[in-house]
Amino acid sequence: MIVKIENLVKRYDKLIALDHLNIEINEGEIFGLLGPNGSGKTTVINCLLSLLKFDKGNITLFGKEMRPSSYDIKRNIGLVMQNVAVFEELTVYENIDYFCGLYIKDKDKRKDLVKQAIEFVGLKDFIKFYPPKLSGGLLRRLNIACGIAHHPKLIILDEPTVAVDPQSRNNILEGIKKLNEQGATIIYTSHYMEEIEQLCSRLVILDKGKVIASGTKEEIKGMISLGEKIIVETFNITENHMDRIRKLPNVIDVELRENTLTIRQKNGASNLVNIMSFIAENDISYGKIYTELPTLNDVFLEITGKELRD
Repeated sequence: MIVKIENLVKRYDKLIALDHLNIEINEGEIFGLLGPNGSGKTTVINCLLSLLKFDKGNITLFGKEMRPSSYDIKRNIGLVMQNVAVFEELTVYENIDYFCGLYIKDKDKRKDLVKQAIEFVGLKDFIKFYPPKLSGGLLRRLNIACGIAHHPKLIILDEPTVAVDPQSRNNILEGIKKLNEQGATIIYTSHYMEEIEQLCSRLVILDKGKVIASGTKEEIKGMISLGEKIIVETFNITENHMDRIRKLPNVIDVELRENTLTIRQKNGASNLVNIMSFIAENDISYGKIYTELPTLNDVFLEITGKELRD
């Protein structure tokens, strides 16, 4: 086990930021840490890194208790925060070399690691550029290179794809997968649920400093009442039709947006035949009809009652 957080409590005066939190992360996982703003994600990371003193509990990394002076542990951690943290007066190469040098003193070894990091994030053509001259996506890649150049065993990625273009975002996600394949354990936070779906093997959902759901994606999706959604592209459906659909067995809710009808039904139920019969009997014009499994966004909304971006 790489990370073990036991009974963690952190208070800010009367505010309880972390309320007897327990999290375990196994070696080789990409572990999702989710929650709305103010749920305690950043506090967890700061406590994990021993940057923030907590009131109660215990944090173990690599089988050792984590303390502010645990430099042997910290050498095996890479951190990429949401806010880009590089030096504007240093070039791309100099930035990566500087951050790698905080961990690796041997110049020859560091030179090789910096070269690997540059190739890994695709910045070979930009090594002499200064950060202000880089696009948002390239700047994010530089930020990641600075955090992973020393080949850490545990990498913490906090919103690494914020405000980047789709191509850079895909490059970053593919890079994260490669880091994991190369042996790194990764803690990943994001407001983009599709990234969590794509990357994470297990996750926890935090709210008000507590773990309110944990497990694999499939296990967490099984915790909610929502089952398959039926999606109908329709052009002449009325409010009366929608009211009658709502009264069908196992229907939770019906919503119409821009000629797309979404019928949410209970977990384990199947209304597709009933819906198709209803459409035929009422001469409702339609295009495609298909079903969708619940997404993590559906899970998050039902469990917390909030949108992830709140």
